[in-house]
Amino acid sequence: MSAEGKSGRGWLHAFQASRFVVVGVLNTLVDYVLFVGITKVFHLPLGSVWIAKVISGTVAMTVSFFLNQRWVFAARGHSPVHHQAARFFAVTAVAVYGVGVPVTQLFAHTYQARDYAPRLAARLDRPLVTDCIAVKRSDRDLVFTRPMFQGKVSADVVLEGPPPHLVTFQAGAFRAEAPGPDASPAPIRSIAASIPPGAVRQRPEPPFREARQAVDLTQAERIVSVGRGIKEEQHVALARRLAEALGAELAASRPICDAGWLPMDRQVGSSGQTVAPKLYVALGISGAIQHIVGMKGSRTIVAINKDADAPIFEVADYGIVGDLFEIVPAMIEALK
Repeated sequence: MSAEGKSGRGWLHAFQASRFVVVGVLNTLVDYVLFVGITKVFHLPLGSVWIAKVISGTVAMTVSFFLNQRWVFAARGHSPVHHQAARFFAVTAVAVYGVGVPVTQLFAHTYQARDYAPRLAARLDRPLVTDCIAVKRSDRDLVFTRPMFQGKVSADVVLEGPPPHLVTFQAGAFRAEAPGPDASPAPIRSIAASIPPGAVRQRPEPPFREARQAVDLTQAERIVSVGRGIKEEQHVALARRLAEALGAELAASRPICDAGWLPMDRQVGSSGQTVAPKLYVALGISGAIQHIVGMKGSRTIVAINKDADAPIFEVADYGIVGDLFEIVPAMIEALK
């Protein structure tokens, strides 16, 4: 945020704090004056004093509410910081729609899109479905699939009403299949959107950039992932040898990364990366839902676990029940 924006926010906070103090003092004064005035004018006996208190309190609260409403609106109207980035993207998209309205507008489910996509949907009065992991066609409609309740269930959503329909997709949530023999490149059209000068009232700083990851697991075709079943940090080397033999990237579930055995950019799951490789080998991973949502889009899942009831086997295409310290060396030897 610019210095102007920071100073504006500080002014707004100071204004709001002083507003509460002033309104509180006025509320007390109005209450006291009315209470004393009513009891003296009407010469109320001690048993009827509560009537004066109710009247004075009600009037004081009404005055406070009125002042609060007026001052809140004034503060909002003069605030220099009010979702300017989201507003800019919404205005830009509206300008583009003036040239041609698409049937479906797709966004990556990023932090930025979560900010401006709902604003755009509200401005256009059009439906929005977020965090999708798949899409399919049913008759003439597109059906979008999105996880719910932390990935425990998946919902199929069909958007209704006039276009455009707004949709955000998770990165790496599903595979981009190879185009068919009759496929042709989609046309790309450049559109010059005109933005009104008054639509942007803030000069933002450069966007936040996360630390560059050592590896982008979303681009890997093969992944070998390790979980608690690896037992000790020194055993990670065994999984690394299997990954090298398969030409795969090494990944892990959250407990392994939390323990520092592998860097955090190797984590797969709801709090890590979402991947969809051609081959996903899970070594000693029980299959918590937080991990499953990050890899269930893989084309082929191979799970190795000594617990035959481990949830990972419910999503695995191939399962091996046994000791990974016996099975993995045999696999490496066979691959050689």
